[in-house]
Amino acid sequence: MKFIKIFFYNLLVLFFAFISIEIIFGYWFDKDNLGPYMREHRMKKNFYSLKYYDQTYDYVYKRNYYGFRGEEINLKNIKAVMIGGSTVDERYKPDDFTIIGYLNKKLSNENIELEIINAGIEGQSTLGHIYNFEVWFPKLKEFNPQYFIFYIGINDHIASKTTDKSNNGHVLNPSKSQRLKDNIKSRSIFYDLLRKTKHKYYNKGEKLVYDFNYALKKNEKLEKFNFLKYQDAIKLYDLKKIKDDNKSLIKNYLLNIDKLEGHAKRLNAKAIFINQLTNNGNYNKKLFILNYSLIKHCKEKKFNCIDLAKKLNGKKEYWWDGIHTTPAGSKKIADLIYPELKNFLKKN
Repeated sequence: MKFIKIFFYNLLVLFFAFISIEIIFGYWFDKDNLGPYMREHRMKKNFYSLKYYDQTYDYVYKRNYYGFRGEEINLKNIKAVMIGGSTVDERYKPDDFTIIGYLNKKLSNENIELEIINAGIEGQSTLGHIYNFEVWFPKLKEFNPQYFIFYIGINDHIASKTTDKSNNGHVLNPSKSQRLKDNIKSRSIFYDLLRKTKHKYYNKGEKLVYDFNYALKKNEKLEKFNFLKYQDAIKLYDLKKIKDDNKSLIKNYLLNIDKLEGHAKRLNAKAIFINQLTNNGNYNKKLFILNYSLIKHCKEKKFNCIDLAKKLNGKKEYWWDGIHTTPAGSKKIADLIYPELKNFLKKN
């Protein structure tokens, strides 16, 4: 009986010690704690293998403590972030083979002391990017970049009519019970330390293989690669009809652009918008008219925009699945947007 009492008292002491540590050192009353948000996009470590031509590249895809792709970083050192969907995240390639990786290499080669940080989230459209400014970025203390670069269009032209931002890119778990669990986990000091330790030291995992060679071989068998260049599309299309057919889509898209510009301004930062294409170029009328409307809107509002859709002359080796680019495609895109991007950086 005495043993049971001692055991019970010790258990009680441990319980109160646990609660005390949680209350004192945890994040239960921290207004900047992310709570249930970004649980799917923080402290991730996945092991991948890329087969591309004669090489196999084994690499680790990481998202750091704050949710950005890459290694840990001091938030006050972030000067520029690039925001987009999976075509920015590019988890299917090592960092060096991404658009951001190639851009950062160019900046470094020209001794420009600015690194672009990857804030891409798979599946996000401009609706999700707006949500980032509402629930993600405001929670990051000392996060004050000078530039927000938006690489946009593809996810917007296929976006549903829903206005539910929380489900755009899975920033918030749609399950209420999971949101409660995520909230508790993010506020617990013990769970936070456990995740940090695992994220730092865990170096084993089943590798997911991306075989670009298989995709490229399929592309080679195609008798003809159909890519419609911007100059040909302008001659081919009835612009008025396409605008009328997609009036609502265009209106919502441009409203989102204005909101993103406004969010960047409120943070004393510059917004830079870049449009994008899939492997069939401008054949997709919805994407074409969004790209066209963005540049027209930018000229009218004097926003900073880069018209990649007008510049890019696509080749079949630039894409491995129709939407996502190979290293060659990412390099080409970086080559095309870098001169204008550098001018924006110099001007500001």
